Amino acid sequence: MKVVVVGGVAAGMSAASKLKRMDQTAEVVVYEKGSFLSYGACGLPYYISGVNDDYTKMIARPREKFEEAGINTHLRHEVLKVIPGSKQIMVKDLERNRVFMESYDKLMIATGTRPIMPNLPGKELDGVMALKTLEDGIAMQQIVTKPDVQDVVIVGAGYIGIEVAEAMVELGKRVRVVELGDRILKTFDQEITDIATEELLQHGVQLNLGEMVQAITGDGKVQGVQTDKGSYPADLVIMSIGVRPNTDFLQGSGVALARNGAVIIDREMRTSVEDIYSAGDCAEVYSRVMEENTFIPLGTTANKCGRIAGSNMLGKHEKFIGTLGSAAIKVLGQELGRTGMSEADARRLSIDYSTVFVTSGDHPRYYPDPTPIRFKLIYDKRTHVLLGAQGIGKKGVVLRIDIFAVAIHAGMTTRELGMVDLCYAPPFAGVWDAVHIACNAAK
Repeated sequence: MKVVVVGGVAAGMSAASKLKRMDQTAEVVVYEKGSFLSYGACGLPYYISGVNDDYTKMIARPREKFEEAGINTHLRHEVLKVIPGSKQIMVKDLERNRVFMESYDKLMIATGTRPIMPNLPGKELDGVMALKTLEDGIAMQQIVTKPDVQDVVIVGAGYIGIEVAEAMVELGKRVRVVELGDRILKTFDQEITDIATEELLQHGVQLNLGEMVQAITGDGKVQGVQTDKGSYPADLVIMSIGVRPNTDFLQGSGVALARNGAVIIDREMRTSVEDIYSAGDCAEVYSRVMEENTFIPLGTTANKCGRIAGSNMLGKHEKFIGTLGSAAIKVLGQELGRTGMSEADARRLSIDYSTVFVTSGDHPRYYPDPTPIRFKLIYDKRTHVLLGAQGIGKKGVVLRIDIFAVAIHAGMTTRELGMVDLCYAPPFAGVWDAVHIACNAAK
């Protein structure tokens, strides 16, 4: 059997590796548009800031190891078209500028996403960038170290935008974030983002919320940003207003796509076309807590679903148990984590819910360096089943969010989690942990 994998970063290489481990006789061919395989793009902001000074550390497994395992990899190859009727794909070798056809028995689509680049005047100027690939990160790291790059404008205040803002603060740049919405990090609720906003302001980040970028100005090289409310100097503009699934090449293939272009798959990673599978950021994913397909592009989910696709292409019928959208971010001196539903999710689904917002500590006051932890819980008003949790604090937050994730996954109530036997010792937690305190406040 010949399996062709389109996309060689997270889901694609997870699928290829799993399949090859299960069947050494299978022919596995990978086509990747970029120059690197199997890397952790979430580490890019920390490479740019200098926290990590070696980009190769982000490569989870070098190309040579895949080749040794019998996986045939092709870098700088872009798939232009899928033809299910003849079980072929059209591939362009970007280095040699030639196009050829490749056949398959099973096809895996794992092409990820691409940054949304609005059609703004000045978008082609030198110094206008996005951060998505390892190549982007290498190029950006070289630019930000130049002494004439001092004013950095980041357009968009999602995860990437805020992580890049932190990186630029660490590098001593003058940082401005322009966001069309009324607050940052909209996957978190306002109680959490208000604290994160204050953290950014205290570190000198200029936040221009509720502002629309109209143009990027300059003569050959970027010099500024024009919005509907003002003009701001810029030596570097980083666009981070969101991503779109990289699925344009599937148009006309018969593979069903969601409105945003994400591949529609079932819980076995099957698409609407026989023998074509998909996973990762280019595809929708099943939400365990919302019980519906949704678009949550996360590396954790991509790796899990890729692994399942690898098994199922060999005839297995493994089903993905579902994502909770668990995610975390460091915002300078604060760590934020979230899992499950937000309030907006609960409202959209017409759930009769309640919330609590509780402040406690990461450990008892009588042990050195106690810091506050703030948790928000969303739970079913009648049954007290936990639906979502979010937190913020200087330390001890994110791994506690993992406790909430397990509870939501298991369908636990706040009453049950409020009595779970968690570890206690003064250096780590109180006899009533912050998790207990938040759950027991849910009445």
